[in-house]
Amino acid sequence: MSDADVDAESNPYLRDPPTEFEPAESLAREAAEEQAALLREAVREHDHRYYVEADPLISDAAYDALFSRLVALEGAFDLDTTNSPTNRVGGEPIDALETVEHVAPMLSIDQSTEADDLREFDERVRREVGEVDYVCEPKFDGLSVEVVYEDGEFVRAATRGDGRRGDDVSAQVKTIPTVPLSLRGDHPDRLAVRGEIYMPKSDFSDLNARRVEAGEDAFANPRNAAAGTLRNLDPSVVADRPLAVFFYDILDASARPDSQWAALDRLREWGLRVADRIERVEDVAGAIDYRNRMQAARDDLDYEIDGTVIKVDSRDARERLGEKSRSVRWAFAYKFPARHEVTTVRDIVVQVGRTGRLTPVAILDPVDVGGVTVSRATLHNPDEIAALGVAVGDRVRVKRAGDVIPQVVEVTEDGGGSYEFPDECPVCGSAVDRDGPLAFCSGGLSCPAQREASIGHFAVKGAMDIDGLGEERVSQLVDAGLVETVADLYDLTADDLAELEGWGETSAENLVAAVENSTNPALDSFLVGLSIPEVGEATARGLAREFGSIEAFPIEADAEDGEFDAFEERLTTVPDVGETVARRVRDFFENEDNRAVIRALLDRGVDPEPVESGGDELDGLTFVVTGTLAASRGDVKDLVETHGGSVTGSVSGNTDYLVVGENPGQSKRDDAEANDVPTLTETEFEELLAERGVAYPPE
Repeated sequence: MSDADVDAESNPYLRDPPTEFEPAESLAREAAEEQAALLREAVREHDHRYYVEADPLISDAAYDALFSRLVALEGAFDLDTTNSPTNRVGGEPIDALETVEHVAPMLSIDQSTEADDLREFDERVRREVGEVDYVCEPKFDGLSVEVVYEDGEFVRAATRGDGRRGDDVSAQVKTIPTVPLSLRGDHPDRLAVRGEIYMPKSDFSDLNARRVEAGEDAFANPRNAAAGTLRNLDPSVVADRPLAVFFYDILDASARPDSQWAALDRLREWGLRVADRIERVEDVAGAIDYRNRMQAARDDLDYEIDGTVIKVDSRDARERLGEKSRSVRWAFAYKFPARHEVTTVRDIVVQVGRTGRLTPVAILDPVDVGGVTVSRATLHNPDEIAALGVAVGDRVRVKRAGDVIPQVVEVTEDGGGSYEFPDECPVCGSAVDRDGPLAFCSGGLSCPAQREASIGHFAVKGAMDIDGLGEERVSQLVDAGLVETVADLYDLTADDLAELEGWGETSAENLVAAVENSTNPALDSFLVGLSIPEVGEATARGLAREFGSIEAFPIEADAEDGEFDAFEERLTTVPDVGETVARRVRDFFENEDNRAVIRALLDRGVDPEPVESGGDELDGLTFVVTGTLAASRGDVKDLVETHGGSVTGSVSGNTDYLVVGENPGQSKRDDAEANDVPTLTETEFEELLAERGVAYPPE
């Protein structure tokens, strides 16, 4: 029986339930199991009516009695509680967040505050697929998550991460009342949905009041509070904080509706909470009107939004529009203008980042900007200071760009002062190099600020993933003289750490073990960890594929023999590496201090895994994938690109093969037929790769 079928006749705990029960131990096991099953059904139904429909059937006291009885039965008879509502109280603390791969990519969307940009989006859509309806939704200012169900039962939840992989936050998300642990109605066998976790504004205010009373720091804003809560390793802490969720997209399903509007209806039927301020419009004018009305209403909502999202309704049209590498082509975020307030600049300080970039920051008289107290705002770079003409004592207009990052917009009143950007690093005194509008400390890893920031970055996920090496501990290790560069991490002993304040034997041994476990990273993760300017995860993957091993980089080069010129020229052949990025990478490796650190890491046993390049077996071949394959699309893309080919999101005359998996979309197959593009089943795809010496699926 599904929850949607629960009624007073089939379940006595739905209406007018008892508030007192006989002792749990007095029941036979079979009777206890039957009663517990009915209680779970009833509690799920009451949760749905209370949290999703805002239409409770019973009093809080009656609900508490049912919930307590279920807890008692499960405890007395050791009943399975895998997806029981009692799991919402939180379980045991976990050691760390594991990284998991998404069922389907969680891509971003293009965005703008300008109506003309939205009109251009609409023109492109109609040019490519004809007339369409749009579904307009609030753009929530929270944290995007993937939630996966199998056979109607909650299986997993993960943060968006880099769009392909995210942190497993299943234990935390299971505690959120608006996330059903079991789906309702006629649900698909397999379902992955995308939602936004947030903290209601009213609950945020109450939470901050409690924190201040307890002597704790208040959260800066609801999004900050939600983010900090969701990543807390103790699910019981998450359960105690007022998180909620809205669901708004189906990422993958064994059976999918043919439109976004129908998908939202199905989500509601399956018990997944959907925002009520959603509209379907016939044209871009309707989308603009919707956004303007939502902007006027935003302060009356109990959740933060920073704009609206306009989505093509038809799923077939969506598939024909396709995707870019990082974003979809069928949706657009029409954002609200940033909020502005006026305050006074009290000082301008220059921060030194891990890549040596110098960023000026204005220290402000605190001012409330859209519900957030702002006391610091970025000035971006020296040219921005000159363009604004800003100086200490000036009155300035401040905005939160994207409602998140404070920045100075303009000077409204001259305070009579002046400001000169330093020509020496404020931390180490090294000369400041200018590169266009940007300024950099030339000290490299000899600069304490760069050194400390680079050590912290070295340890993060996506780089070397050394658990337990946060910002405060890095500062402590540097201040104690135990670590000067990242290579020194591999010399640490538990005895060294145990002598420091706040360290115990267990925490010291755990960090040493985490460092030792990081000695065999993937080459791209190692490159990310080195803090090379302009090199993020995507660029690092491209460099790893091109060079294959760390030894292929010029770590032993002589600046006099022209090797760096050849290195820079080779860099420009890497996809997505232009002249500017190539110059930054060359400069990094040309710096002897940086190369010395790499050599020291290798000497201490750090051995990045070489990338096994298949050469050019698939050189010149372009593939498009539709449907579900045995391997994830990310793995297929990596495999094909490693062997010289490419994977794109839409079929065109330049496509060589369309690979068709299970439950494929029709539009890509239609496009393949229109462009005379051959289609391959997954078995045929495997055979084609095997003929060229490429193993599939990838290990």
